[in-house]
Amino acid sequence: MADGKPTSAAGMGLYSCHVCSKVSRAPSFSRPAHCPRCGTLLHFRKPRSIARCWAFLLAGYILYIPANVLTMMETGSLISYRKDTIISGVIHLWNNGNKVIALIVFIASITIPLLKLISLTLLLVTVQRRSTWQPRQRTRLYRMVELIGRWSMLDVYVVTLLAALVQLGNMAVVKAGPAAVAFGAVVVLTMLASMEFDPRLIWDPIQKEEVHD
Repeated sequence: MADGKPTSAAGMGLYSCHVCSKVSRAPSFSRPAHCPRCGTLLHFRKPRSIARCWAFLLAGYILYIPANVLTMMETGSLISYRKDTIISGVIHLWNNGNKVIALIVFIASITIPLLKLISLTLLLVTVQRRSTWQPRQRTRLYRMVELIGRWSMLDVYVVTLLAALVQLGNMAVVKAGPAAVAFGAVVVLTMLASMEFDPRLIWDPIQKEEVHD
């Protein structure tokens, strides 16, 4: 606040482009405003961002189950044939002395996707409840999820990594199972959910409290 006037961009009638982040003032006449830099239609907040984010997030939760329950990889030779889920693959790697690889697979394929889902759920629930709890920490949490999301497609290469290890063990057949499709879908859905979430919603309840004060 400055002399009783709101100091936020939205409070001063300024738009922040959600594509190129340029801040600009809307024209005085009533018609849709477009960003002067990239031409994107401007909104104070992303329209229906919460609904779209929930849709992607719930789909990610649903597909997270088959991604971890169904077969991720099938390997075989003339004398044996093996089907592994992500968990059984991690256990197999651990028991065979590949503990570092097992930890990498566990963190990349199980821990990180689940933490992204939980983090986005926390952000959505607190935004919908118009919570003023720890806005800086929640903003940092979103930035961290967004940063990890840029590298999320590396998780898909876990199958390739396991295939390479199996080939080194002189296996004759290596092929991805149905869990690979579900796993890839979870990665994409969490990326889309983080893209749809509007972090400016975190600060709206705080700004309104400042205006009333």
